[in-house]
Amino acid sequence: MCKTKRLKLKKLHNTRDLGGLKTTDGKVIKYGKLIRSGKLSSLPRSTRNALSAMGDLTVIDLRIPVERSDNPDVVLENMNNIQLPLMFTATPGVTHDKKIRITVLKESYRLKEEFGTIDNYMIQVYRSILFNEEPQERLKKFLRLIIDAENPVIFHCSSGKDRAGICAMLIESLLGVDEETVLNDYAISETFLKKEYFWKKVAIVVAPIRLRFKKVLFAYMRIKREFMATVIEEMKSRFGGVREYCQTVLKVTDEDIETLKEKYLEDL
Repeated sequence: MCKTKRLKLKKLHNTRDLGGLKTTDGKVIKYGKLIRSGKLSSLPRSTRNALSAMGDLTVIDLRIPVERSDNPDVVLENMNNIQLPLMFTATPGVTHDKKIRITVLKESYRLKEEFGTIDNYMIQVYRSILFNEEPQERLKKFLRLIIDAENPVIFHCSSGKDRAGICAMLIESLLGVDEETVLNDYAISETFLKKEYFWKKVAIVVAPIRLRFKKVLFAYMRIKREFMATVIEEMKSRFGGVREYCQTVLKVTDEDIETLKEKYLEDL
């Protein structure tokens, strides 16, 4: 297993290079080819210069339109920005926009009654992305973009933990990264977002809202291996594994997988 490489660029949150992750057949993902991140908005000159220095980039924005409107991506000459939302409505705990804060408070009672805990709710959100037909069509397009890409790819959502985490899990699994490493790469978002979430938690503590709502907001910031591990186990039980899920549901072929490996893997 290789330690996840964080890209420390100012105002880029939870950004990492998938490069260096080892596969079960003795290969390693190339550096500088596949990067996952939080939103690319309001970036300082130093970060924009660093992104420009990477050469031509394909940027896949997984956010819904209202998120893009609230926090638009930077537009640089070397970027081909593609909008590919994995969700279709504002969703507590996943999408991040100004109006969602009101939705969280209004929905907190319903979510508790329907799912019991916020953890159960988050697992159901992950399930809805992977097992509902509409998001599956977007996942098909996402993987096709990765397969066909000629340039390095940055794929991102708002915090880089849920939607980007699911996409990273699919890519890493198809490339042959073992499940434990995939889960570790997912869960490290908790460490990478620690500083950003600290200040959000401080703001919640001093906010003039009831304690039970504060607990709900804190719960949405949790990043647990259980969220991803649960849907991976479901893919195993229903399809035989993540690769088999991708082949059966997302129509990825053996040839596609070989193309991915040739493009993004190299010898140790």
